[in-house]
Amino acid sequence: MSEYRRLNRANWDDRAPLHAASADYALDRFRNERDFLSEVVRFDLPKLGDIRGLRGVHLQCHIGTDTMSLTRLGAEMTGLDFSPASLAQARKLAEETGTAIEFVESDVYVAVEVLGARQFDLVFTGIGALCWLPDVKRWAETVAGLLRPGGRLFLREGHPMLWAIDEERLDALTLGYPYFENAEPMVFQERTTYVSADRALSETTTHQWNHGVGQIIGAVLNTGMILTDFTEHDSVPWNALPGRMIHGDDDEWRLLEHADRLPLSYTLQARMP
Repeated sequence: MSEYRRLNRANWDDRAPLHAASADYALDRFRNERDFLSEVVRFDLPKLGDIRGLRGVHLQCHIGTDTMSLTRLGAEMTGLDFSPASLAQARKLAEETGTAIEFVESDVYVAVEVLGARQFDLVFTGIGALCWLPDVKRWAETVAGLLRPGGRLFLREGHPMLWAIDEERLDALTLGYPYFENAEPMVFQERTTYVSADRALSETTTHQWNHGVGQIIGAVLNTGMILTDFTEHDSVPWNALPGRMIHGDDDEWRLLEHADRLPLSYTLQARMP
């Protein structure tokens, strides 16, 4: 196993039980409200449309809350993630709610080998996924390999401009990290995660990469997929820049001042001819 996979998997294994216990992931609401959807998928609904009857795969599904939400909208979902601890939480939630979802442990880059080629009508990837992958071209090739003819990629992700901002500077929006994909990772040491938790992380080292908008769109187009939508948003579903954001009634976070000056997330959709 490569060093970045080893470190990142250990980090996500450490996060998984903390996220499952956090109110931010709302597992109790999933258990008690049969029509409850994650805030990420609720935001996506206008663009996601009717997915009833589609066979879908959620890449980098973590503890499965978005995967379950897509299932509740009528899709036949498979969740894939490289973290066994995350998948243990996802399978537990599915069992507790009587939801039929297959969860598969795998690195995203070998998803075609593990799940089979041309098997899916929908490939879904949610917020905070691409930054863990060193090569966005290889990711796009994986997506294309999974999609049936006519199948659709749906990606909502943090904007590469947001990932490039130095979150520790409170006096100004300052570029502190690369915008474009580099071969070498950005190495972080962090004892906290992005939701409230009752303890610090013990696996603190992660390797991450940014990918510019042109690199992402170019990677998708180079596979032969047809771009059908690219929309930038002024919000994200977590407090990405602490001290400079406000939480809205839609469960999204926006800049407290000058929200029109920085794109925070985007939605990208593409179809396989």
